[in-house]
Amino acid sequence: MKLLVDSGSTKADWIATDNDGNVLFTTHTLGLNPEVLSREDIIARLNSATEILEIKDQASDIFFYGAGCGTDRMKRFLAQVFQEYFTNATVLVNEDTYAAVYAATKKGDKAIVCILGTGSNCSYFDGEVLHQKVQSLGYIAMDDCSGNRFGRHLIRAYYFNKMPKELALEFETTFDLDADVIKQNFYKEPNPNAYLANFASFLIKHKDTVFCQQFITKEIKVFVENYIMQFEDYKEIPVHFIGSIAFFLKDEIETILNQYGITMGKVVSRPIDGLIEYHVLNA
Repeated sequence: MKLLVDSGSTKADWIATDNDGNVLFTTHTLGLNPEVLSREDIIARLNSATEILEIKDQASDIFFYGAGCGTDRMKRFLAQVFQEYFTNATVLVNEDTYAAVYAATKKGDKAIVCILGTGSNCSYFDGEVLHQKVQSLGYIAMDDCSGNRFGRHLIRAYYFNKMPKELALEFETTFDLDADVIKQNFYKEPNPNAYLANFASFLIKHKDTVFCQQFITKEIKVFVENYIMQFEDYKEIPVHFIGSIAFFLKDEIETILNQYGITMGKVVSRPIDGLIEYHVLNA
């Protein structure tokens, strides 16, 4: 039994297949980002899914693609946790960008592949090998155009009284905006980046307002200039986007890409389905 996992910071999608690629079951857990979770946190999240708990000794292969797995140290840490948990499995841990590449491209196709979800990332795929020019420093310093970045904008606008009154009234009835609650989630709870990203749903809902459009336009342009334009041939190859933020803002993204002379490629909400085909073909 193979377990294919695509994990962001907010949630992780799991698919169990047999060796022929037939789906045995699908399930979800909270995200398994090793940058922000301890070993105990990860084990607790694995145990929360009954399907995973019941078959953990039957799994032969774990193919995990996740946020926070961009460094060798984090890959080794998470692989060790999985190896202890899935006692009979061979474990492969890779950053989530590889899942995005496998979902959006075919071997031999050159492309720039971007992730816009809870966090953000951008890589160049030369048809065989993945290249990155910018190593992410995480949600505090980077993550342009991500869910957590939009959440930060909204909370700041609300607390600095910059949010239009009618939106502010709806915002405070939608979320618990007590300062102690916010600071508890920022500094005491796991996954503060995912907590921030929860607020992005409000921005998506009101994306046609002038207030939200200013953040959307600014963040997309910053992402283009900081990430996509790092690659010399960014105007010559398609730029694919993976993730919930990309999916819900695809029209806005395409409009701005056109302004920079960039070709919009595929927009995929969840790359997990593409992983099945990839691992069957490369079994």
